[in-house]
Amino acid sequence: MTSLNDIPIGSIRESYDRLAEEYANHLFNELQNKPFDRNLLERFAAGVSGQVCDMGCGPGHVARHLRDAGVTVSGLDLSTQMLGQARQRNPDIRFREGNMLALDLEENTLAGITAFYATVNLPPESWPLVFREMERVLQPNGLLLLALHTGSEVTEVKELWGLPVSLNFFFVPASVAKRHLESAGFRIEEVIERGPYPPEVEYQSQRADIFARKPGS
Repeated sequence: MTSLNDIPIGSIRESYDRLAEEYANHLFNELQNKPFDRNLLERFAAGVSGQVCDMGCGPGHVARHLRDAGVTVSGLDLSTQMLGQARQRNPDIRFREGNMLALDLEENTLAGITAFYATVNLPPESWPLVFREMERVLQPNGLLLLALHTGSEVTEVKELWGLPVSLNFFFVPASVAKRHLESAGFRIEEVIERGPYPPEVEYQSQRADIFARKPGS
């Protein structure tokens, strides 16, 4: 059984702190070239009423799109430097530091959660902890939109945009993510699998987007 002590949170935070400015420069506007992702976020926006949190928010581009779609949204991230980029680029959105493995939120707080590739650096053995935390803080009927890289490999990355990092990227079958979500108490509404956009738009991996809902009381 995975414990919090087994997960390299410090290393993940340090890597994204180092990457924050380049990450934001390269990816803040990426949704402009991703019509399918924009459609998913607009579907999500239409399915929630209340406070939403974008977890693993990075520079805040997903939160920005949701706010522009009329959603009451905040962002949460592990990296203080990434949060600085998010606040600078989205001064009208609230961002806070947090760890998805141990959320500093009360039960039944949120109407929705988006998590776009927020779990990709966490070993899949830890995903049940993450999903139980998400389920705990969602209100009954709360909606989760999860995006992930699919596959069965682990890619070790030591450099991004010319900067040294220490990150593992975990590629996980959609069926495994679905099973972990269901074990955490979610009801799966839809699993959408797709190939990548062109190389100039995104990394060439298979993707899955999962809509999952916490059952009503």
